[in-house]
Amino acid sequence: MRILLAEDEHALGVWLSKALEQAGFRVVWVDDGRLAERSLAEHDFDAMILDLGLPGRDGHELLQRLRAQDKRLPVLILTARDSLAERVSTLNEGADDFLAKPFAIEELEARLVALVRRARGVEHPRFACGPLVFDTVTRQFTLHQEPLALSPREQAVLKTLIQRSGEPLSKQQILDRVFSDDEDVQPEAVEVLIHRLRKRLENTGVRIVTLRGLGYVLEG
Repeated sequence: MRILLAEDEHALGVWLSKALEQAGFRVVWVDDGRLAERSLAEHDFDAMILDLGLPGRDGHELLQRLRAQDKRLPVLILTARDSLAERVSTLNEGADDFLAKPFAIEELEARLVALVRRARGVEHPRFACGPLVFDTVTRQFTLHQEPLALSPREQAVLKTLIQRSGEPLSKQQILDRVFSDDEDVQPEAVEVLIHRLRKRLENTGVRIVTLRGLGYVLEG
């Protein structure tokens, strides 16, 4: 799950990025509203954590511009501004959830998963493709009801594919979701991981198909 974190408090941004990545999220952190807007234009995200007090372009304006473009990206507001009027106005502007500082990281993680699940119309916190199932609570894969052992990178790629099951994803889209921006990774790395996953999924009823010119799609 790829998250855009727009937070200008340096210490909080560093801590939150590390905490979310340790929990299995892929995080792009920016500390300016204009940088956040640029990231939204250049990359795909599953959700955004937005602080209202950003420099460059504040959170209210960024949210309004996002919704004016009819982008339905789930947005969780994370801010010290916790008045009733602030919450109501921000939700009316198009925010999907609101969490006041200070907060528990476990609650933030749960809210992010719930936001993405609702945005995709999924009631149960699981993604499935045939006999392959990914549980968003335990963050584990099972295949034919047995645990599937994967390396962290393999799991990240397979999770990206199963979350968009039936929809082709390009190498670049997979790179964006699996690797952080400060990692110097070439598209060939995706090919290697896809090859490994295909080996693990042989004769299971689940396969990764290459669609020429479109990318990879998970079928089961």
